[in-house]
Amino acid sequence: MTSCRQLQVQTDDQTPHKWSVSLGEDVYKRFFSQGSPVVQKVFGDGSLFSPFLFGKFFDPSDAFPLWEFESDVLLSSLRSSGQSTVDWFQTDQAYVLKAELPAGVGKNNSVEVYVENGKVVEISGELKQQKESKKSKNTKDWRCGHWWEHGYVRKLEIPEDADLRATEAYVSHDDVILELRIPRKASSSNDQGNEES
Repeated sequence: MTSCRQLQVQTDDQTPHKWSVSLGEDVYKRFFSQGSPVVQKVFGDGSLFSPFLFGKFFDPSDAFPLWEFESDVLLSSLRSSGQSTVDWFQTDQAYVLKAELPAGVGKNNSVEVYVENGKVVEISGELKQQKESKKSKNTKDWRCGHWWEHGYVRKLEIPEDADLRATEAYVSHDDVILELRIPRKASSSNDQGNEES
């Protein structure tokens, strides 16, 4: 990617009880309807962090098997209305996710990428307004409680042939576009699982 900043992909996050509080649909609707403009942008239609990104409610803190679906199919209603800012695809070499970050998220807030247990990739960050108010308090990790009040997350299940150790993440275009590249492992001596002809 041109004019980009590489993000460090972290693998050793040992935060206990991280994402242990699930975001339910009723709680989300109440929170979103009363939310600030920043909340509306971060969790709104078409955002990578929206619980409704995939057509029906899905808690972003639960891992979603993204690459089992075609983006054109799963996002068809959002794309037809011009609301989707997310795309994903796979090549022979890698799994790729590209997403526009909501205004202010990439530039003013820290986007973090974690690899969990070799099976899940997590994209998360704390909202700036929350960071500033948190500095004056000595509180527990924001990800351990009602995380949606303090930040955002999207967890994705990774296919078995992905090489998570070589995951790369970039933020580009004035910290607006996130690109995540997860290389595929080199195939073993035979290609029994390859059904493409």
